[in-house]
Amino acid sequence: MKKGIAALLCAATIVTTSPAWAKKTTDSYTSLTVFGDSLVDAGNFLIDSSGTRPNPALGYFPGRWTNGYDYTDLISLSLFGTPTLASQAGGANYAYGGARSLNTSPFPPHLDEQYGRYTARVAAGAASNDPNGLYVLNFGANDLFNVAATANDPTYGYNGNQQAVIRDAAINYAQLVKDLNDAGVRNILITSFPLGTALATYGTQQLYQALDGLSLNADTTVFRFDYVAAFARIQTNPGLYGIDPFTQAGSCQSGGRVAIDNGCRGYFSFDGTHPVAAVQRALYAEMNSQFALTSDVPEPATWGMMILGFAVVGAAARRTRVRYRAA
Repeated sequence: MKKGIAALLCAATIVTTSPAWAKKTTDSYTSLTVFGDSLVDAGNFLIDSSGTRPNPALGYFPGRWTNGYDYTDLISLSLFGTPTLASQAGGANYAYGGARSLNTSPFPPHLDEQYGRYTARVAAGAASNDPNGLYVLNFGANDLFNVAATANDPTYGYNGNQQAVIRDAAINYAQLVKDLNDAGVRNILITSFPLGTALATYGTQQLYQALDGLSLNADTTVFRFDYVAAFARIQTNPGLYGIDPFTQAGSCQSGGRVAIDNGCRGYFSFDGTHPVAAVQRALYAEMNSQFALTSDVPEPATWGMMILGFAVVGAAARRTRVRYRAA
């Protein structure tokens, strides 16, 4: 993801975040597998860049494109006691910073290449299509960031049609859900196009339309997470997630505040593109509230009431929030 996050905060109307019928099909997931871009990269780009990007000297948490763990790490920590591990280090997180849904760049590995690496490991017996596992898919931002270049590159034949690029990115994104379903996967979380722009809204509409047209097994659950709606809730009511109001303009890095995690209080953006770790924790809380991925947790509004309550309730809330804290 290579541009500012101002668009993340723009108002946008996007179709439903998750169907009412989306319910967890297992009480305890036995594995977590991740495909995506920099919002969920656990170190693949860092490994392939010989430790130079994202640069820890700029305050990036090891392997992450922010100043702490991302929401997939927090899911993993809650389920298994450890953060996600990059596939290049032998783990099940295949995400790369800069990755797109469409194959319009030789590096980093796009959606199909990430899935190809996964299926190769399955074929070699180093991974399995876990019907009791949770699979997280997080693409779309980089297709939006690079849509003009893709649309105007004669290599791809879009003849300047940016909507056609995003439509195809959405269709390819939805196809990964079908491929996983056909391989035996039964629990899939897919995120929307994350920017608050008309083209991103169109992309999410195309994504949901493609998902609605898939023929999936009756016992497959697809959780649809609406980034734009979640970002709007977090920005409007940060206290409900136990984080400070967003009083600082610009990014934490541009403000010279690059200390891990708490050094970015008051900022929404860490580097002008990626949200700070506190927002990642809020995303985790939103997903857990909507889908009960790791436990039955209170709604965000309930947390706010607890935070404002008397001391013993406040202590209970703090214990609940321990699981969101980045190391």
